[in-house]
Amino acid sequence: MTRRELSDGEWKLIEPFLPIGQYGPYPQHLREQFEGVIWRFRTGGQWREMPREFGAWQTVYASLAQWRDAGVFTALMEGMIAEAARRGQADLSLVSVDSTVARAHHDAAGMVVDPEVLAALEEVAKEEKGRRNPGKPPG
Repeated sequence: MTRRELSDGEWKLIEPFLPIGQYGPYPQHLREQFEGVIWRFRTGGQWREMPREFGAWQTVYASLAQWRDAGVFTALMEGMIAEAARRGQADLSLVSVDSTVARAHHDAAGMVVDPEVLAALEEVAKEEKGRRNPGKPPG
């Protein structure tokens, strides 16, 4: 029996962001390796304790390192945010940043956000503002 960390629906959203070829595994092992990464961080177990259903732990770890270095996780996060905004599922009321509590890392200076992601977030923010202030036009 294959161990699954993701539902088929979740995998359908994630799969397009994972590379195949130069920075990734063969297509038939892509899901198993990604779910192995999820298993590792969800359980906090050691790499060597990873169930064999995800493949050899060394291979899964190597894929994680390649994906990290290639910026796959950043692209995945931005893609999920844009998809949630497109579906109207982005709840910006849950977003709260207080600079007196959460300081940005010095590497955050000059962060570049994909224009498509930025546009989707701005559109959701306008819609949220319109819902909170029904008498005022959004903007």
